[in-house]
Amino acid sequence: MENELRILDIDIDEWTKMLENLGAIKVGDWVQKRKIYDFKPAIHNKWLRLRTNGYETTLTIKEICDNQKIDGTRELEIEVSDFDKTSCILEELGYHARNYQENKRIRYLYNDVEIDIDTWPLLPTYVEIEGKSVSDVLNFLNLISYDESKKTTMDVESIYRRYGIDINNYPVLTFED
Repeated sequence: MENELRILDIDIDEWTKMLENLGAIKVGDWVQKRKIYDFKPAIHNKWLRLRTNGYETTLTIKEICDNQKIDGTRELEIEVSDFDKTSCILEELGYHARNYQENKRIRYLYNDVEIDIDTWPLLPTYVEIEGKSVSDVLNFLNLISYDESKKTTMDVESIYRRYGIDINNYPVLTFED
């Protein structure tokens, strides 16, 4: 299970300053690209994600078990060596990407907690906080100040819906569009 939550509509400069004052270590700053594939036949709330940040490429089965819980997403992931070749293999197996998406990510690490400042096309920037356990995430939240009303366990597609956008209407979602 993933143990993560998001805080929506954040100010990048404020969060960067807060994290650095806390002693969090900046791990990287990159553009991620991903392709999303449905199972055959499609399974509600379960899909394949092929993603790269230019340094690491992963193939993941994602499943939303409970969108209301920090540990409500199941993830089975492997590292693969090449984004384009893995995409070709999936195509040969009969999987066709329903979406191609890009987002900008700035990653910080505080102890065992990953803090990702994510900027997606058409959305206000948000932060994703992921730990090895639910208590890791909650303990980190106790160290920082944030607007409690902006905290959510929604996945990316649900966040887009919150802002009135159906991400499935965008087969290609980049900053250039």
